[in-house]
Amino acid sequence: MSSHDLSSGKTDVADNLAEIQSNINAACEAADRDPGDVTLVCVSKNHDADHVRKALVDGRRVFGENRVQEAAGKWPGLRAEFPDIELHLIGPLQTNKVKDAVALFDVIETVDRPKLANALAKHRDKTGACPDLFIQINTGEEEQKAGIAPKDADDFIKMCREELKLPIIGLMCIPPVDEEPAPHFTLLGKIADRHGLKIRSMGMSGDYEAAIRFGATHVRVGTAIFGSRGY
Repeated sequence: MSSHDLSSGKTDVADNLAEIQSNINAACEAADRDPGDVTLVCVSKNHDADHVRKALVDGRRVFGENRVQEAAGKWPGLRAEFPDIELHLIGPLQTNKVKDAVALFDVIETVDRPKLANALAKHRDKTGACPDLFIQINTGEEEQKAGIAPKDADDFIKMCREELKLPIIGLMCIPPVDEEPAPHFTLLGKIADRHGLKIRSMGMSGDYEAAIRFGATHVRVGTAIFGSRGY
């Protein structure tokens, strides 16, 4: 994590990004990986457009938001300035928000249940529009957390790809906060390997370097870039 004082909210975004990129490069070198194979998703939830713009000015183009409504209020204006943005939904998606989410996001990382998969397929059949999709795996099988249980993952992935013909290109997980993340990263990788899925979104501000060692292609970093969030 950045050595800057992230608790104050007074943080130099460009400095933090430089430090994080240096850490990513070092983690890739240690794992004998190409840094170009790891995408930094800048998690901009709960930060206003002016603060997020600092990362855009620094050259970052891949961002993550948790809520459709917040993204709708922030990103259309930023896209007008920076049209090559790639926006990821990394929070839960209600089925009644599918239309709005598809219009806003380039990637939805949180396909987490059959009802949502069917809603996305229905909208795609009606409009022809569907972003790239990741399936969220609940590797810790936590009751309070969204995601497909590992034991159900194979059947769900096959349903999404073969029956619904959805553009599933990767998997995503959020390990339990009180557990060592490595086994969860390993589990996600094994499930992805079984299905030939190269994209693995795993690792956040506190563990993205470890995630890279275990094959992460996307790391989702917010606090270490933007500072503490104004909830």
